[in-house]
Amino acid sequence: MSRTVRALAAAAAALALVSACNSASTSHGPAPDGPGGAAGNTRGVSADSVKVGGIVSMTSASGYSKKDTDLGARARFLRANAEGGVAGRRIDYIGAEDDGQDPGKNLAAARKLVQQDKVFAVSPMSSVTFSGADFLEQEKVPTFGWGTLPSFCGPQYVYGFNGCLVPSPGGTLNQTWPEGIGRVLGGARGKSVAIIANDSDAGKFGIRTFRQGFAAAGFTVSYAKASVPATAVPSDWSAYVKELLAGPDGKAPDAVVSVMQTPNNIGLFTALKRAGYRGVLTDPTDYDPGLLAKDATRQALDGVYVLLQFQPFESTDPQMERFKADIKAAANGQEVPLNMHMLTGYMSADLFLSIAAKAGRDLTVESFQAAARGFSDTGTLVGDRSEPKGQKDSFGCGALVRLKDGAYEVAVPFACHEPIPFA
Repeated sequence: MSRTVRALAAAAAALALVSACNSASTSHGPAPDGPGGAAGNTRGVSADSVKVGGIVSMTSASGYSKKDTDLGARARFLRANAEGGVAGRRIDYIGAEDDGQDPGKNLAAARKLVQQDKVFAVSPMSSVTFSGADFLEQEKVPTFGWGTLPSFCGPQYVYGFNGCLVPSPGGTLNQTWPEGIGRVLGGARGKSVAIIANDSDAGKFGIRTFRQGFAAAGFTVSYAKASVPATAVPSDWSAYVKELLAGPDGKAPDAVVSVMQTPNNIGLFTALKRAGYRGVLTDPTDYDPGLLAKDATRQALDGVYVLLQFQPFESTDPQMERFKADIKAAANGQEVPLNMHMLTGYMSADLFLSIAAKAGRDLTVESFQAAARGFSDTGTLVGDRSEPKGQKDSFGCGALVRLKDGAYEVAVPFACHEPIPFA
């Protein structure tokens, strides 16, 4: 069965496989006799540099953008180069291709990076569609991004910076969100949640995973449907609100869990508040100070608890201070509002750099993969990391922040939770 794209919030994609003739800039480059070339594949590696490119949804039909993912990656690569690169090689980051959240463009971007630009690795890959996954795997291109897509769970060459968050049976589920909401509500026992997502493969998979996670934490799941159109934001949310608040016993849930992106969340949460709902509202996407610029958006998201799978920006952790300094340096010394997309790019780059450093001076795809198979470190902005564990399981860590009176505050501090088996 091909790895279809079933992210936590977006469209499915048709997958296609192609072969590419790769070349390398060193004398022991790969032979063009199959995907990825022969042993000793050094595509994108020269005596003094390593070429890396990204795929990011800079634009989308809804206006939602992950463009700052590129800035985050640039910030981490900039610091790496300032510190001497990796084993004496400078990171030649050529920037990110915009896939527009379009499956066809995602695959086209992957082809371009490999076939034309001859990158060694793709980092970051940040989109709600990953139709280029099978191509990158076939071409043996180490790829790094946010593990919210099934394609980050299982393949040999694809890595989630915080592990695999949407596993297949036999993997595990990160319990940060259910445990965090349980803490907000004073315990899960006797409490109910309603979970809503887009009507897409992505949304259906999100419903499946979070239904199991919240139930395992002790909640009653009163509603769980992927019912919202994936192609356009509804203009009228009244029917969804009525269903969410009715519950099987006519009682409104204690929490409404939205597995959707910001434009949908704004509409849904505004409608719920107007209907008089006073329970917990929560989602995994709305941690962005830029959202606070508009009064209507700020009011819609006020009081919402947002799931994070990294240290909150409000944390005093020394690594968070270093992240902020790196972002400022990449922004030419300017103070810029931080958002989760920046950290997605930053930590995708960080995991690539950490494994590449372990591979050392003799850098090939094969030596990189060998280094990844025994890689681990501790105390990062996403907790302790380990490979290949992260290609099957999440690293199990996270936090909840809450938007209150126009500012974010830490509601549930960053911590690691024991994951549960995914059935």
